[in-house]
Amino acid sequence: MPICQLPGHLINQIAAGEVVERPASVVKELLENSLDAGATNIALDIQAGGQKLIRIRDNGSGIPRDQLNLALSRHATSKIASLEDLESVVSLGFRGEALPSIASVARLRLTSGQADGASQIEADNGTLSGPVPAAHPMGTTVEVHDLFYNTPARRKFLRTERTEYGHVEKWLKRLALARPDVAFAVTHNGRATMNLAAANDQAARLDRIRKICGDGFASQAIWISSETEGIALSGWLGLPTYNRSQADMQYWFVNGRSIGDRTLSHAVRHAYRDVLFHGRFPAYILYLSIDPSTVDANAHPAKHEVRFRDGRRVHGVVAQVIESALSETQPGKQQSAPVPHTPVSSFFHQSAMSLGRPTHSSSSGVRETLAAYRSMSDEPVSTAHENNANDIPPMGFAIAQLGGIYVLAENAQGLVIVDMHAAHERIVYEKLKVAFDDNEMIRQPLLVPSPFSVSESEAEIAEQSAELFARIGLVVDRSGPTSLVIREIPALLSSGDVESLLRDVLSDLQQAGTSSRVEDAHLDLLATMACHNSVRANRALTLQEMNALLREMEVTKRADQCNHGRPTWTAVSLDDLDKMFLRGQ
Repeated sequence: MPICQLPGHLINQIAAGEVVERPASVVKELLENSLDAGATNIALDIQAGGQKLIRIRDNGSGIPRDQLNLALSRHATSKIASLEDLESVVSLGFRGEALPSIASVARLRLTSGQADGASQIEADNGTLSGPVPAAHPMGTTVEVHDLFYNTPARRKFLRTERTEYGHVEKWLKRLALARPDVAFAVTHNGRATMNLAAANDQAARLDRIRKICGDGFASQAIWISSETEGIALSGWLGLPTYNRSQADMQYWFVNGRSIGDRTLSHAVRHAYRDVLFHGRFPAYILYLSIDPSTVDANAHPAKHEVRFRDGRRVHGVVAQVIESALSETQPGKQQSAPVPHTPVSSFFHQSAMSLGRPTHSSSSGVRETLAAYRSMSDEPVSTAHENNANDIPPMGFAIAQLGGIYVLAENAQGLVIVDMHAAHERIVYEKLKVAFDDNEMIRQPLLVPSPFSVSESEAEIAEQSAELFARIGLVVDRSGPTSLVIREIPALLSSGDVESLLRDVLSDLQQAGTSSRVEDAHLDLLATMACHNSVRANRALTLQEMNALLREMEVTKRADQCNHGRPTWTAVSLDDLDKMFLRGQ
């Protein structure tokens, strides 16, 4: 067959294979056009999961009548005009492929109004008709009928109506989270499924998050906002105790664009690494703002991914900000009242850390507890009944020990219940981490260097990462095109499988540009040491020991969770107890 130029309509249908995967793809592209046009109010009507009808109406800037034909032409856009624009693109759409691609696989009607009037144009199987005058307010309406009606091979790959609408809903949620300032109203088969007013303050934004992600996340998320080295990061982090069985509640928005990115995902996993169960996933909604010229938004055909010019720097900043925020998940940090801190007497470190002689605890009242606490403290402390809540620390004062496992305490709000092993495990673990960091990385030379084979690309990465390896305690030389030699290893990992560890590090570097495998391995060992050196179940504690544990929790980072992500304490307020016992009713 001779070489020939493809017909324009066939070119559009080929392009549609990348842009229009299913009804959700159409919804995404059209909604992004509305947002780029400055819309603040968007209405979406869906029928049959989007296969029969997708209608999007917005109050954006509209399209002039003399540009409607051009809007349905390939590679025609108002969003970029030069290479410089492409290298620093800030709009959601920019390739000029969406409308003509959609029009090539569906019946499309576009109606748009500006101050001087409105016009309409239609496209059916590549044939345009119009534009003609129409009645329409400022803004644009796009109607997409019978998706894939002329490409039955594509249509048969669509799933059930319910499944397809589920994909539509996924993108609706993402865009509604990306642009809380825009109102969204959605119907499916004539039934209202989403009605979100514009959210212009923090309380309204959290309310939108509650409607989209549920009250569970909204009530267990902390707000972060930070700017470092020209990288601004803000959003909501789910507390470690609010975790998921899969990564289904993780939202990243880079310069307003909803994306999935391995570098960013790895940075979050790194930050959550020792506050979550293995196999569990954090939940978060995070917004990253960065110089557009340092981000390649053209890295994916459907713009689902981006590429950072300096991914390692982005990874470092993101991980540090999130890790710092999570380190503040400790008793009292989210209370407005100051947290009084009393120095802990040395007996706690001697008895609980070394598991000395068990002692018997009694169910003394608060006054007796405070009397005991005063005997070990140099600071005056008020009782919970002396009407001076500011003097009562967040975790309160111990009352008793329950079942050899739980410490019961009373604070200004009510009852506090502490899992003593989980709490002490976190305390010991954080102390071990500080001690380990202070001593820095100690390397141990191998008596016999360990050679092993890798791919050529892995060998090149190892050669380029010599400085990184040295920082994490590894000395690795390249001995050939596809061979490496390990000469020194971290002393703490001398009994481990360092070759497997190094292969994992190289894999991380290939995928995310950075790796925390060696650090994670160290932390795993420290966590094991902490577990074995923490107070065990059925160890009877004195009131002084219990109170010392409570005071340590108040000054220990991440004390709300143990090393495995389990909660270390919970509380029941007096109001909750009153309701439980129907007091005042």
